[in-house]
Amino acid sequence: MRFLAVAMTLLTMVFASTGAGAAPGESNGMSSVAPMNSAHRFTFVAIDNETPMPLEDFKGKTLLIVNTASQCGLTGQYKGLQEVYNSYKDQGLVVIGVPSNDFGAQEPGTLADIQDFTKSEYSVSFPMTAKYKVTGGEAHPFFQWAAEQKAGGFLFSKPRWNFHKYLIGPDGELIQSFGSYVEPQSEQLTQAIEKSLGS
Repeated sequence: MRFLAVAMTLLTMVFASTGAGAAPGESNGMSSVAPMNSAHRFTFVAIDNETPMPLEDFKGKTLLIVNTASQCGLTGQYKGLQEVYNSYKDQGLVVIGVPSNDFGAQEPGTLADIQDFTKSEYSVSFPMTAKYKVTGGEAHPFFQWAAEQKAGGFLFSKPRWNFHKYLIGPDGELIQSFGSYVEPQSEQLTQAIEKSLGS
């Protein structure tokens, strides 16, 4: 048994050292501290492209993680995301926007461009990350893990367009996955948020 435990530890260390989708300033997007079934073991880099954003810092909070884009027909969802954040942040909700250029090349700008756009057009105050891939083998490890959980069934377990939404519970468990056309303020999503918050 002791040999098996040592072997598993070594395998975990090797896996953690080979993460995909890392941005500058981030080694591999993963932390070895949280359980394997928890989103809290993943780390992003903030939109300043320097500050680490480990999801374990949000333990005890409900997270809504959304891949975003500035030139999409759904970009107006930023308004709804900000309003949902305003409504529930004092109860423990954190919205995290993850800019991505994966779909239709609709996020071509620099991080400074994205930050300026979201603040000036939608007064976004919730955390934003650096730009990441969210699909395929080069996707950030969080998105690879979330897709594997099959929380949205075959159609909605992974992003198929901009503004896909993952709802993460206070314990880091993936509660549910919502497709791009589920509006941030829809009854479907807000009921799931309120249930997670215990409100």
